[in-house]
Amino acid sequence: MTKVSADQLGEESIGRLLIKQAVPASIGILVMSLNILVDTIFVGNWIGPIAIAAINVVLPVSFFIAALGMAIGIGGSSIISRALGAENKEKALKTFGNQITLTLLVTISMVFLGLYYVDSLIPAFGGKGAIFDPAKIYYIIVLYGVPFLALCMMGNTVIRAEGKPKFAMIAMIIPSFGNLFLDYLFIFVFDWGMAGAAWATTAGYLMCFAYIFYFFVSKNSELKLNAHHFLLNHQILKEISSLGVVTLSRQAVTSITYLLMNNILFTLGGEPMVAVYAIIGRMLMFALFPVFGVTQGFLPIAGFNYGARKYVRVKQSIKIAITYAALVASVVFIILMVFPYQITSLFLGDPSHMTALDIATNEFILEHAPTAMRWVFAATPIIAFQLIGAAYFQAIGKAVPALLLTLSRQGFFFIPLILTLPYFIGETGVWISFPIADVLSTVVTVLYLRMAVNKELK
Repeated sequence: MTKVSADQLGEESIGRLLIKQAVPASIGILVMSLNILVDTIFVGNWIGPIAIAAINVVLPVSFFIAALGMAIGIGGSSIISRALGAENKEKALKTFGNQITLTLLVTISMVFLGLYYVDSLIPAFGGKGAIFDPAKIYYIIVLYGVPFLALCMMGNTVIRAEGKPKFAMIAMIIPSFGNLFLDYLFIFVFDWGMAGAAWATTAGYLMCFAYIFYFFVSKNSELKLNAHHFLLNHQILKEISSLGVVTLSRQAVTSITYLLMNNILFTLGGEPMVAVYAIIGRMLMFALFPVFGVTQGFLPIAGFNYGARKYVRVKQSIKIAITYAALVASVVFIILMVFPYQITSLFLGDPSHMTALDIATNEFILEHAPTAMRWVFAATPIIAFQLIGAAYFQAIGKAVPALLLTLSRQGFFFIPLILTLPYFIGETGVWISFPIADVLSTVVTVLYLRMAVNKELK
């Protein structure tokens, strides 16, 4: 396997470097997203459409706890990238050690709270009626593995900060294939139902953790820690927190969005409408994988070159990343506009093996999901500007603008829209809130990014 040293982030051509960083990131995200997508297809076909809704209810809680690890990872990795660019390896080591300690302390505490309040959290996130029981089964089992997922999310960003995207890609691929195999074994062969789906997911987290642990203790990593690096340092924690709060706030707002959407849609159409949103949610994770991959590849390049004061390269990385991301987002847009019915059908099982309730639920989903999908992805070609723009400020350590721009889409625009429009135009109001929020947040990001680049990167 070809290794990419941290120094290459400041030397190679930006276009070639972004491809080297973004392609492995995209493949890793693709496999992870495909895992979530196929996992949902298995659940829909082998357990039923209500099970899809149940998983959708659980995801925001477990993902929020995992996002704590991601937040600590991205916040610390921004410091690591800039420290390596400035040839300050000791600061990079201290930051990494503090990331590990902080991730363990925070996520384990959150798991205990999540288990204690299980009967309150599930209904709050839309797990009502027939959804509650399968959601609770899935929630409890998956929560046991969430600290390992948080460590994986944190470690993965550090691997990228070292300039080794291929290893980060493998870390995402291994648990995905393992999860899919165990899905087949636990659900289809052993007939464990929701418990089988949950144990397969948890086992995938453990596989990912095992590989990342191997990476850092082997000779592949440049970051070799000693015991004193794990001792919490106030200044480093402050810097990690100020940058990590961007990612954490984004996931917190995402969890709030799930809460609101599940409850609003349950009111509009019951369990079947929540299942429609579950399918749309999986497509949001899966379809945009190449855009997220470009964004992940862009972060260490911008951070390293900013730390090395190579501002021309930083500006080049912004322009090229936006161009690449916009191109792939346009391809995604065309596919989803042309094939929404066929995509929806993948999630639904054979009616000959279903109950009357499941058949009726599937018919409802086929009637509503394709139109919803077209509305939700209507502004996809322009989201590259918003994602890369917000990522730039995170990469260079500007926490406040990164936070505000990250929150702009869901927090400032989308949530007010879904709280307002459905009261006037019902279900359509929910779905058209997506493209309106995309357009508004993109306009704000482009204006602020242009101003900042003209001022800071002279």
